[in-house]
Formats: sequence, structure tokens, C-alpha cells
Amino acid sequence: MRHDLLKPFNETAALAAKPIFIVRDGDDGFGGAPSSLVSLAKANGFSGDTGVVLAGEDGVVVGAGDGSDPFVIAAAADKLPKGEYALSGDFSDHDATLRAYAWLIGGYRFDEYKKMPEAAAALIAPINADLDAARRQVDAVALVRDLVNTPAGDLTPEALEARASELAEEHGAETSVIVGDNLLTEHFPLVHAVGRAATVAPRLIDIRWGRDDAPKLTLVGKGVTFDSGGLNIKGAAGMALMKKDMGGAAHVLALAQMIMEAGLDVRLRVLAPAVENAIAGNAFRPGDVLPSRKGLSVEIGNTDAEGRLILADALALGAEETPDLMISMATLTGAARIALGPELAPYYCNDDRLAEALNQAADNASDPVWRMPLWRGYDAMLSSQIADVSHISPNSFAGSVTAALFLQRFVAEPENWMHFDIYAWRPKAAPGRPVGGEAQAVRALFDMLRARYAD
Repeated sequence: MRHDLLKPFNETAALAAKPIFIVRDGDDGFGGAPSSLVSLAKANGFSGDTGVVLAGEDGVVVGAGDGSDPFVIAAAADKLPKGEYALSGDFSDHDATLRAYAWLIGGYRFDEYKKMPEAAAALIAPINADLDAARRQVDAVALVRDLVNTPAGDLTPEALEARASELAEEHGAETSVIVGDNLLTEHFPLVHAVGRAATVAPRLIDIRWGRDDAPKLTLVGKGVTFDSGGLNIKGAAGMALMKKDMGGAAHVLALAQMIMEAGLDVRLRVLAPAVENAIAGNAFRPGDVLPSRKGLSVEIGNTDAEGRLILADALALGAEETPDLMISMATLTGAARIALGPELAPYYCNDDRLAEALNQAADNASDPVWRMPLWRGYDAMLSSQIADVSHISPNSFAGSVTAALFLQRFVAEPENWMHFDIYAWRPKAAPGRPVGGEAQAVRALFDMLRARYAD
């Protein structure tokens, strides 16, 4: 991401910059815009619709709709020509930083395969904006988007490992990786089973950072770089977006990046099982009973529910260190999308105080989440006649809940665990949020963690 499009406050530069007025629908005062700009807006039928940008000689008006979208200024960053601009009005520290973030993220482009015009407009940031925080958030969101948007042919498990190792090296972290049949030797049978049919071998990526005696924070992310559905093969429509099935790994890497850049005082561990769920003669089958790292035998009900299997082994490993907090993130179930749609990030948590801290951070960051129930009554849906547990229920009821309940069996201290069933994709564009890969809950999680582990 280009950080140069957000410039520190300078009074002289701010006075010389073209002013931007944020106008809500029905605002007759047009945000305090000069009369010449108001006349131009009215002549062009400008009504304050969200994301509409109109530039004149005396400034720019940006439509804010009903005012509920805090990122509308991103539309101006995306559309305005080269020059320097400044926001009209005063903002709280929080709002100033949020607008700085919105401006920078408005310049995001995924142009690895198609050349696109670069954003060129620069913002003189409000005087009280925290530019380091804004840039840190933008870099994290851009990392998620870049990884999720990359086609599976280029982002194989090996390529995901390379990107994770590069990130770790940039921040002085240690990386170890267990690959292929060594997963069996090191006792990660579920990770191996899911990925063994693919041409590129499955692996478990393990990153460590921070002082040894700091509070332990473990992040676990699902890294299925492509999901064919296995022998329970998906249809064409279901397979179309499966390059995004490594979104959980992308999210924990981005969150780890924020943590390391900010220097939070934690002993950070990132676990990302990276596999491709492919089809071959040695693919795992419906009806198989597989061992797991924790010792539980798992009956396979459907090979298209592979993500929870690789997470189970990784969670069991993470739990062996009894971390202060463990967070798992995964593009896990279609049931979560049916329940909450693509924009709300559902999460599961047994600790009410931890959930409240996250909810508050999410509201402050405009990074929406929604708590879901770990309803014990549904645990019986995972019973098996021939194994310790079935990895899916026999019906479509509460699919996201039963997936979380399955994962909970592999966590030693469930009260110190949070699980996110994210979508990692945006199907409809909005200011600063193009169609494609999307980060969910990472900004909220970072703010919560920063408060939890403050010096």
C-alpha cells in the first residue's frame, strides 16, 4: 500500500489544499461548503448519496448517505485526480484516525494480473489523526485482500508458507514448517489426511515471536488454498470462490503483522495448517475414521467439511502450551453466511467479559462482529456409533454452531478461546471495499488485544 497518499498535518499545506466537505442526504447546508460549490452540486443533481463525489474549483463534496458508513471518504481517495486535499471540519481523535484509514484503504488496488490506474490524490491528515495506527490497519487489510484474491494456482500451500515465512523474517520471528509425511511422524494425522491427495504436499506453518515469558497468545488460521470438496465434490458454483478458503490463515497472518509492528508484549504463536483439498486415489473418504492429534477418533461425514479437521490438529497443538488466549479464524461454514450474511463476522466465545471487550472494540473500529452461541444442547448432533466424534451433524441445523462445538473438543481451556467463522469476501462494492477478498474482525481484534496486553 502507498503510505505517501496520507500526509502528516501541516497548517500551511492544509490551508493550500482543496477542501473536502462530507454531505449527508438532506443536508441543506452541504457540510459548510461554499456557495459556488453548493450551486455546482445542485446543478448536477448531487443529493448526498453514499460515495458520490463531485469536485469543483472551490472544493469537493462527498455524499455520506444517512451517515452510517464511516468510510465514505474512501470514494474520494479512489476517484479524485492528483493533488492535495484536506477534510473540512473538526474530528475526535478516533474519527480523525478512522478517516485517515478510510482514505488510505480507498487507494487499494489488486493489480497483480491487470494493470489499473493508481490512486493519486493525497490527503493532509487531520491534526489529531494517529497515522501509524491508520497505516498499520491498512497494511493488514491489504495483506488479507492480496492473499485471498490470489488464484489458487499461484497461492499453493507452498506459496502460502513462503509468504508467511517472509512476514516472520521481516519482524524477526522464528518459523518452522512440518511438510508431507512428516505430519504423520509428528502426529498431525488430520492435516495430512485432508491434504495428501494434492500435488503440493500439506504442511503446518508455525511462527513464534516475542519474549518467552510474556503472556501467550496463539492464533490459528485455516489455510485451505483450494477446496474442491474432495470426493464429496462441489458443484461449479460452489467451487468458484474456493481460492478464498485460506482466508482464515490470511487473517491470522495479518493480525500477527499488526501485533508485531505495534510491538505488543505477548509471546505470539501463529499456526496455519496449509493444504489443498483435492481428489485422487488416496483422498480421504466419507465414512473413514481418522485419528487426531488429541487422541479422539473422528468419523468423516462429508469430505467437503475439511477445514474443521485441519483446525482440530492445530488447535490441539496450540492448547498444549495452555496459552492465555487462543483465537481461531476460518472460512468454515455456509451456515454462517445464511445466518448473518457476508458482512457480519460471527464468533464464538465462552468468556462474557472477553466478548464484551471485543464487541466494544468492534463498534469503535467500525469492524462488525456478532456473538454466536456455543449451545451445548447441539453437541449430541456430533455423536458417532463407531468413533469418538463425528465431524459433522446428520442434518443442516445450526451448521456453524456444530462446527464450533466440534472445534471446542480440541481446546483444553474453552474459556480462553475465541473462534471466528468468517466469509473473507465482499460480493458488493462500497467505498474503500471493492468486490473481492476482505478482512473481517482483524482491526477489532487488534484493538481488543492492544487493550488486553497494554504495558
